[in-house]
Amino acid sequence: MAEARISVDQNEFMCPICLDLLRDPVTTSCGHSYCMNCITDFWNEEDQKRVYSCPQCRQTFTPRPTLAKNTMLAEVVDKLKKTKLPADCYAGAGDVQCDTCTGRKYKAVKSCLVCLNSYCQNHLEQHESFFKGKRHSLTEATGRLQEMICRKHDKLLEVFCRTDKKCICLLCMMASVLLAYDPALFVIPSPRNSCTSPTNNALQSHA
Repeated sequence: MAEARISVDQNEFMCPICLDLLRDPVTTSCGHSYCMNCITDFWNEEDQKRVYSCPQCRQTFTPRPTLAKNTMLAEVVDKLKKTKLPADCYAGAGDVQCDTCTGRKYKAVKSCLVCLNSYCQNHLEQHESFFKGKRHSLTEATGRLQEMICRKHDKLLEVFCRTDKKCICLLCMMASVLLAYDPALFVIPSPRNSCTSPTNNALQSHA
């Protein structure tokens, strides 16, 4: 008898906490599934309140539920992991790797300037679902994320300072203005010549 084949979407088996394929999956009484370690760590942070919640639907549980590995779901995920994906999904030389993938990395399609992570298509969809309603700024996948962030304030470099001839964050600009610097010394670039763009050298030529 031929084995039945069912087409499944890998995103359906992603853990909403770590945004990766489920590892040792467990399912809460509200029906949501997580990696055993992920939900354990999440609930450990709620120990003081003695009230435990589902990270997705926020249903609460008291006392702390005892969870067992969902063996059927684990078998499905294990088979899914063995499914071969197109070669062009994987990151090659010169490609930006997905920061969330484990094992062999997929090619990143977008980078988040809030999370400071780059995501492949699968993990990007999980990111968008998890942070739905929150303003997370996305840009084309780049390996220069750390260069786009102010080391002092951990904010995006959005303003070009004519005095220092470099890009700074809005908090740096506000601090400088309070110290009696001339606001005219600062330039807020257009999206085309943003501080996070490789073309920001054009700004310096006007300084």
